[in-house]
Amino acid sequence: MSRPGALDGAVAGAVGTVALNLVTYLDMVLRARPASSTPEESARRLARLAHVNLGPEDRAANRRSGLGALIGYATGIAGATAYAALAGRRRVPLPLAAAALGAGVMAMSDGSLAALRVSDPRRWSRSDWLSDVVPHLAYGTAAAATLGRLRPPDSRP
Repeated sequence: MSRPGALDGAVAGAVGTVALNLVTYLDMVLRARPASSTPEESARRLARLAHVNLGPEDRAANRRSGLGALIGYATGIAGATAYAALAGRRRVPLPLAAAALGAGVMAMSDGSLAALRVSDPRRWSRSDWLSDVVPHLAYGTAAAATLGRLRPPDSRP
């Protein structure tokens, strides 16, 4: 008996998010670039919009750091869960599934950055886009491959 599609999607989204983080950290090591401040800034703005006090600044900074990471995982898990629900039992070819998952989650994260006025993707440089596209392709590939492994093979002749 197969697991529900939502559970498969959540697992695939978590695996994809780990892949995205690994590629991001590898990029930071190779290019000696600093970590992005956008996750923490997103957490700051969301807390402000929700009227949530994160405490004194020394503690609030730590909470924003943790919340930024959790928001990233929530986005990755939600994206693959939605994809799994939309795909249903259809087995989408890996390259197409990887592109759809990567682009979908990238649109979710970049869209939220724009909506919260944390960053404006229209003003990003080529390097900024590469720093965004490559990890999201890793996310899409890992999530799609995981979904493919979690779903039973098609039993039709």
